[in-house]
Amino acid sequence: MKLVFAGTPDFAVPSLRAAAQRNEVVAVYTQPDRPAGRGRGLTPSPVKRAALELGLPVLQPDNFKGAEAREALQALQPDLMVVVAYGLILPQAVLDIPTHGCWNVHASLLPRWRGAAPVQRAIHAGDRETGVCLMQMEKGLDTGPVLLSQALAIGAEETGGQLHDRLAALGAQTLADGLGLLRAGLRPVAQPQPTTGVTYAHKLDKAEARLDWNRPAAELANTVRAFNPWPMAEALLAGERVRLHDAVALPLTQPATPGTVLAAGRDGIDIACGEGALRIRVLQRDGGRAITAADYFNGRRDLQVGV
Repeated sequence: MKLVFAGTPDFAVPSLRAAAQRNEVVAVYTQPDRPAGRGRGLTPSPVKRAALELGLPVLQPDNFKGAEAREALQALQPDLMVVVAYGLILPQAVLDIPTHGCWNVHASLLPRWRGAAPVQRAIHAGDRETGVCLMQMEKGLDTGPVLLSQALAIGAEETGGQLHDRLAALGAQTLADGLGLLRAGLRPVAQPQPTTGVTYAHKLDKAEARLDWNRPAAELANTVRAFNPWPMAEALLAGERVRLHDAVALPLTQPATPGTVLAAGRDGIDIACGEGALRIRVLQRDGGRAITAADYFNGRRDLQVGV
């Protein structure tokens, strides 16, 4: 089959490699190079780098609003367009170009967590299960019928980064399964999404990463996990703002004012919350690297238990 692939971030790279294994990828669409790093030099997307390694042609239009971009896609005469975290809303005129339309790999069990940040939102909400869906794209935001899906349990201490990588691999496998069926003439049957259970995974906001000790410890632990590696949870610890890399919720038998340091030692630093306590195990000071709570405690002799 002649495929066009559209994707941008790391999440899409395994799916690109899967698509290129037994199909002819005639073009890879990705977002234009963006300034990045301290020098703010133009940096290619992970998908562009992977495409060039595979020897695939890369196209980077700003959008498909103009006739020129749509005509270039039409000229490729694709059987199918595969879209994975591309970052652009495709108009109906684009969705109609490939013979079999456009397929999307989405990192949730639709209709739960439609939108931009399904991986982190699942952890943040305390979900115990997520997965991937291979979806037939339509004009709405992640509203199309589902062709294939696979569920995945979320680990009790799994971070957003760890779950991202597992879902990226699962998405690539699900896409490969769907493409295999299509090559064999067994197009997956599209199942409309349920009308109930719809939730939206809005983009991550750095303001959400600031922990409020008045909130339940379980909620704060989920925030720490979900926002690792970006944007990283932040909190005030005895007057110092730190970034939290690893923390777990604990029961609290004796009430204490939220924000109070309850204990500090080899196992971590325990902070009283609105409900329960949060044990900080790995954290980072401004300008420093991630260190264990024990090392942090050794460097802060002013840190007093019960304050």
